[in-house]
Amino acid sequence: MKARGQIFILSGPSGSGKTTLYRRLLKSGLPLTKIVSVTTRPRRPGERHGRDYYFVSQRMFKYKERAGHFLESEEVFGHSYGTPKKAVRELLRSGRHLLLCIDVKGAKTVHRHFPEAVRIFVKTPTVRELRQRLSQRDTEDPLGLAARLRRAKEELEEARFYDYVIVNDDLQRATDQLKDIICQHLSK
Repeated sequence: MKARGQIFILSGPSGSGKTTLYRRLLKSGLPLTKIVSVTTRPRRPGERHGRDYYFVSQRMFKYKERAGHFLESEEVFGHSYGTPKKAVRELLRSGRHLLLCIDVKGAKTVHRHFPEAVRIFVKTPTVRELRQRLSQRDTEDPLGLAARLRRAKEELEEARFYDYVIVNDDLQRATDQLKDIICQHLSK
C-alpha cells in the first residue's frame, strides 16, 4: 500500500503571480497532481473544460455545494469556485501529492480538514507593485481594480498564518524557493 499523499496549498492575492508559479510547479517534474476546480466563471480563451476548470452554471454549482461535493467553495469576485472533495480524497489515498491554488478562505477550510497541508502564501514586494501588476493586466475597470486591491489587503493580513511566505519579486527565484519547500516536505 502506498503512503498517503501530501497537500500543498498556494494562496495569495490577485496579481501576486500565484497562478503562474502554480503552472510552473506543475511542469517542473515534481510529483505534483493538479486538482481541477469547478467554477461558474466564463471560460477564457484557450481554457478547456476538464483541463483548466470544470465550467458549470451557477445553478449546478449550488446543487453540487448543497450535495457536499466540495471540500471547500468560495465566491470570488462574483464567481463561485470549488475543490471536488472526492477527487482530493481518492488521490491522497493513492499516494499522490496535490497542489491546490486557492484563495485564503478556501485554504483555511482545507487546513481544517487536512491540518498537515503545507500552506504557502505568495505576495508581491509591496502593495504598490501589486497595484501596478493588476493595472498592467488590463482585465479590470477602475471599480474592479479597487475591489481587487481591497481584497488583496485583507488577504495579506492572512499571510502570517501560513507555513511559508514567498515574495515574488523574481519569478525564477520564487519558483526555486517553492520547489525547495516542496522537495523538503516530500523527503520527510
